[in-house]
Amino acid sequence: MKKIISVFLALVLVSAFAFAQNQNKKRDPEQWREKVRAEQVAFLTSELDLTEAEAQAFWPVYNSVQDKRRDAFKASSEAFKALKTGIDGEDVSALLDKYIAAKKACEAIDEEALASFKSVLPVQKVAKLYLAEEKFRHQQIGKFGKGGRPGERSGDGERRGNGRRSPQERGLNAEAEI
Repeated sequence: MKKIISVFLALVLVSAFAFAQNQNKKRDPEQWREKVRAEQVAFLTSELDLTEAEAQAFWPVYNSVQDKRRDAFKASSEAFKALKTGIDGEDVSALLDKYIAAKKACEAIDEEALASFKSVLPVQKVAKLYLAEEKFRHQQIGKFGKGGRPGERSGDGERRGNGRRSPQERGLNAEAEI
């Protein structure tokens, strides 16, 4: 009997260890970022239909802009957090100025990016780039929606979550319920 219990406990421990390893892989933010970046590159390449020469000129510029955007967003987020935690302090004016400056820096990067993109791509493809970035962003948000958050719809239109339906979904007139 002790041998069976020992084997059972060993199996439970091994299973728990394997589960923990699997969870760590899922939560690795750098691995997740790399996966999203690879998906984004593939998506943009497909949407923009770049020639080989355009791609060689475009991707270094795009990657540089993305790095600048990421740094500016990080600075903006940090300034926002500082403002949020320091709202009752004496130095609120300085925190607010820092936050607004960080937001302006984000806008300046977007203006520089447009000029940089226009220097390596035709203006029609630059427009396609902005549309494709938005489309990709919405696609990524949609992936999160499929995770079963309450009240959200899956990609096939089915409601997920709390199971409640709107009056229209139940076939009722909205005015009849009031």
